[in-house]
Amino acid sequence: MNKTVNDLVQQMEELPQHLQGQVLEFARMLANTQVKGTPGQELLQFAGCIPADDLEMMRDAIEQDCGKIDRHEW
Repeated sequence: MNKTVNDLVQQMEELPQHLQGQVLEFARMLANTQVKGTPGQELLQFAGCIPADDLEMMRDAIEQDCGKIDRHEW
């Protein structure tokens, strides 16, 4: 077993039975989870496609507007 598995087993042994069951359920759920989205390798073809002027406009908009909350917007 690798170190991560050994560490997990050690932590599991310290948990009460009902929490061990929850960890086991979570691990099973993770094992059945399929990765969604597009692998980064496939997105590399788009690197550099956005013109520098557009990137600058996006950066300026983010710096200007992000972090501001309009409490009356909702």
